[in-house]
Amino acid sequence: MDIDDILREVDPTIHSVPLEKRDLQDLTRAWVAERSAPELLEWPSNGLFERINDSIKGQIERVEEMTGDMDPKTNFALIVIQTELERYKFLVRSYLRARLAKIDRHTLHYLSTDALRARLSEMELAYATRHQALLHNHYLSSFLSSFPPGLQNLNDTAGNVTMVDYPDLDSAVFIRLLRSAMVNGHGVDDDGTVEFEENNILILRWSDAKPLVESRKAELV
Repeated sequence: MDIDDILREVDPTIHSVPLEKRDLQDLTRAWVAERSAPELLEWPSNGLFERINDSIKGQIERVEEMTGDMDPKTNFALIVIQTELERYKFLVRSYLRARLAKIDRHTLHYLSTDALRARLSEMELAYATRHQALLHNHYLSSFLSSFPPGLQNLNDTAGNVTMVDYPDLDSAVFIRLLRSAMVNGHGVDDDGTVEFEENNILILRWSDAKPLVESRKAELV
């Protein structure tokens, strides 16, 4: 069962919605999830952003064609199209900025393993690699070059103490259950497992919520 099946159970009208509107809904969900999660989430691999970019380009072309038409009806339609275009652009920009902020904050972490690198898009991976190279060169020219060679690495793990900064996986997040599920929670004083119903809104540590989100039993809100 994938996310479309789950969403169809929650909202049976989901597949009666035009593809373009569904893409906007998917983009909005991805934006909310990325801004809510303390770590970088998987880059959408279903061609969502390719379709969104094509839609934005198409809308821009329509705006250019309609600009200059003095017909009041056309001008009103132009305002509607421009408003919708700005909504798309805002969501895309905000989504990408949220991801870039996480990459900037924990660059070495996301470049440390193949599994973490797979979360990045091709352009994000190129950006992170170049960003880290520039940062390392800057540190070398500023002060690292005066250190012994063995102390010049930024990802040193000597003495079982790592220099790599990691996201805080115990940050609190809100999730909405897409179907009934048993939820494991870890508290300060005690741990527990409780069954919750579909559409319940919960606040959990991200480390507890992540399995539910990845198994499509819940979504970030």
